[in-house]
Amino acid sequence: MAKYKLDETDHQILDMLIENTRTPFTDIAKKLNISAGTVHVRVKKMEEAQIILGSTLTLNYEKLGYAFIAYVGIFLKNTSQTKFVLERINNIPFVTVAHVTTGKFNVFCKIRAKNTQHAKEIIFQLDDIEGVYRTETMISLEESMNDKKRLMHSIFNEL
Repeated sequence: MAKYKLDETDHQILDMLIENTRTPFTDIAKKLNISAGTVHVRVKKMEEAQIILGSTLTLNYEKLGYAFIAYVGIFLKNTSQTKFVLERINNIPFVTVAHVTTGKFNVFCKIRAKNTQHAKEIIFQLDDIEGVYRTETMISLEESMNDKKRLMHSIFNEL
């Protein structure tokens, strides 16, 4: 796959999509004084080059009853069990993020739960996975920052 070179128009399209992935191509086209077809073609090329990997929906988990956040560090009996353990973690829908890490933990996860009782049940599910030696949990008191937009804007400004 050839490397796709972003130009200023691509940057402007991406800036608008970063702010709101649901912005209609016709609105983007009007703001940039280009055709909606041009926007469509450029977005399609960026998808084919895997610069754009889809779009996301941001939910207000608190309003949905899932305001409890905890981070769980997982210690494995053997690092060779990492893939097996990750496959089992993937079956627990309340584990929203999992990283293979260096340092203290083999795997580091973020969980979303309804309350402490629900979080305990999720943590016990993680503990019960074959190959998990033990877990260590940190409760989030507040998600003070969760803003990928700033990072994406910074990356595109450097290109």
